[in-house]
Amino acid sequence: MPSQITPEVILTVIIVYFGILLTISFWTARNADSNAFFIANKQSPWYLVAFGMIGTSISGVTFISVPGMVGKEVGGEANGFFYFQLILGQVIGYIVIATVLMPLYYRLNLISIYTYLEQRFGFWSYKTGAAFFLLSRSIGSSLRLFLAAIVLQLFLFDQWNVPFAVTVGFTILLIWIYTFKGGVKTIIWTDSFQTIFLVSSVIISIYLISQELGWSMGEMIRQVDNSRYSQIFFFDDFKDNKHFIKQFISGIFIAIVMTGLDQDLMQKNLTCKNIKEAQKNMFSFTGIMVAINIFFLTLGALLYIYCNQKGIKLPDNSDHLYPTLALEHFGWFAGLCFLLGIIASSYASADSALAALTTSFCIDFLNFKNKDEKTKQQQKFWTHIGFSLLFLVIIIIAKETMQASVIQTVLKTATYTYGPLLGLFSFGIFTKRIVNDRWYTVPLICIASPLITLLLNLYSKELFWGYEFSFETLIVNGLICFLGLWIFSRPGNGSAEVIQKAS
Repeated sequence: MPSQITPEVILTVIIVYFGILLTISFWTARNADSNAFFIANKQSPWYLVAFGMIGTSISGVTFISVPGMVGKEVGGEANGFFYFQLILGQVIGYIVIATVLMPLYYRLNLISIYTYLEQRFGFWSYKTGAAFFLLSRSIGSSLRLFLAAIVLQLFLFDQWNVPFAVTVGFTILLIWIYTFKGGVKTIIWTDSFQTIFLVSSVIISIYLISQELGWSMGEMIRQVDNSRYSQIFFFDDFKDNKHFIKQFISGIFIAIVMTGLDQDLMQKNLTCKNIKEAQKNMFSFTGIMVAINIFFLTLGALLYIYCNQKGIKLPDNSDHLYPTLALEHFGWFAGLCFLLGIIASSYASADSALAALTTSFCIDFLNFKNKDEKTKQQQKFWTHIGFSLLFLVIIIIAKETMQASVIQTVLKTATYTYGPLLGLFSFGIFTKRIVNDRWYTVPLICIASPLITLLLNLYSKELFWGYEFSFETLIVNGLICFLGLWIFSRPGNGSAEVIQKAS
């Protein structure tokens, strides 16, 4: 059944949707000061944070790329549910975050988690860690938002001959408007609102496709299980990027760095009243994340099965599969659900990142602690605008240069940009050594480690008997940074000094 969603309907949905977000922003941002922007006065209910974090973590990348990746063939074999191996690893990573990192952050009463590096190592280590976060999150969040902008461009603005740069600018402007005043206090509420649409849309899509194919829920599960797309575990070839060990271990460390060492998601956790409530949030979030990813993978299998049965030609780019079917083949209701889902997932991730980047830059580089409220508000305002413009530039560059699926690009980029953070925090937590904190040591080590990792990755087949790296480059990157810090350090009791400062 062809979709009946017109560009006018899409635009109306966007206007109504953002009208609701602006209403929430106005309500939550009343009398908001800088403290509310950064940590929401530590009054956020843990269950609200847990639910809202789903939208932040999933983003439009998961919403579109994960279903599309299920049927993508590599070497004549469909990817299947191999991504779930990485999700299982992330469960372990989230447990580490809840039991190791979060107690440390609460004990030190941090606003920016990178101030830990200053207390543990010194000035240059602190600035280096914060700078790598700004780099990592700016690129990652821009790519996530890029996906939503592409969908809006293909199905709305192209028909009105609107340039892509204008589409992106319009998208970022809307985010800036409802986040610049209330910051994380607003985002905790808007992300929860957006998560409702995200989760509902994928469940409704699964149901509608099953109905279109004439299957009950039980029959749908059997059909997916019996299809060529349902394989979860890959053990045959260790050199294969889909091998279980690679994906599982990578998942552990990806969760630790992209959540536990990321100001964006940790900032929400730090708005809870105490560590016990923050841990409730993290454990609840973990369980929901596993279930949601199962839904996304199931949806992916159904999309490919539907195309096979209906004789629909697959798009060249797997990221275009879900939006094309939802907006052109499934009928107006499915199209509407998809539209709300992609908007919710993409904006929930981008708005949160924008607030986190503003927080990190203000706290870590503008030294907000020693400034009056008026100066803080002015600098926060211009920092918020600056990162919004940076998003715009990165997205336009991505459109001209990126060829792989967005989720693979995001995760691969993260293995290089988050590796130094993994090395810094691991060295600080698991050793007592004191680093030689100079501009020519820690910053250069953190720059060298991803470059060395890149060279190892490029020549891995020649150097390691045909072995090909996957996301475990993150571990290699972190290890190289760790070893560099060890070389330029001396015996001491740095960990005890940090605890003493917190007491």
